[in-house]
Amino acid sequence: MTSRSEERVITLRVLRDWPLPDPEGSKEARGTVLVVGGSKFTPGAVLLAGEAALRAGAGRLQLAVAEETAVQLSIAVPEAKVVGLAQGDKLLELAEQADVIALGPGLDDIDETTRLMRDVLGAARPETGVVLDAYALGALSKDAGLLKLRRAVLTPNVVEAGHLLGREPGDDLGAAAAELAGKYRAVVSLYGHIATPDGRAWVEESGDAGLGTSGSGDARAGIVAGLLARGADPAQAACWGAYVHAVSGQRLTPRHGRTGFLARELVDEVARTIATV
Repeated sequence: MTSRSEERVITLRVLRDWPLPDPEGSKEARGTVLVVGGSKFTPGAVLLAGEAALRAGAGRLQLAVAEETAVQLSIAVPEAKVVGLAQGDKLLELAEQADVIALGPGLDDIDETTRLMRDVLGAARPETGVVLDAYALGALSKDAGLLKLRRAVLTPNVVEAGHLLGREPGDDLGAAAAELAGKYRAVVSLYGHIATPDGRAWVEESGDAGLGTSGSGDARAGIVAGLLARGADPAQAACWGAYVHAVSGQRLTPRHGRTGFLARELVDEVARTIATV
């Protein structure tokens, strides 16, 4: 099991030696992200994840949300195609065409989430990238067979990691991330600790308390999805995503203090943070 001493610290040099793909040409070259989530009461989670994906470099954005909020969200995010979760055939068509699917932000019903995962991931192509967050991780903890695609990143918080493990993760989050990566055969990003199924591990050490704010996890999942869409492999997307998430928070601290910034403000810093690496 990975120990902290075996984790490679994510630094500017590490990232500069591991540059992100820089596709040229049309928006299609930078990939299409489909974000599936957003219950009637939490549509903002999908907005945060979707905008973060665009800021991280995705070329096209599609959102699937509760019917009650689809029109409002299409106005709030004019860059995106928005469909209702009940539009089954249309949703599956988008899933089949997407380069990356981010599933979970804002969902609040485990049975609905399980059904969505089964249908949406079942319609996706084998090479499609997947980011699972929030309730999607709860569904996965009950049925590991829901994750059929292997270009996947899991982005749990500590509580969600506990559900996935079937026990408390303990203080060694690097070891917990490594165990999860092996168990689910996916890259895991857990509070700055990144692990892969083949035993590689990194840690991002600059994250501060302010990242523990409402919607921050949705933004992080969106960043990872956007990086996958532009061509990063899952480990690279998770490592860059952890760094960009943390440093975007650092940039806001002088204006808002360590714990005063909002997730939407994090999203606004993403593109500039990537550009300055």
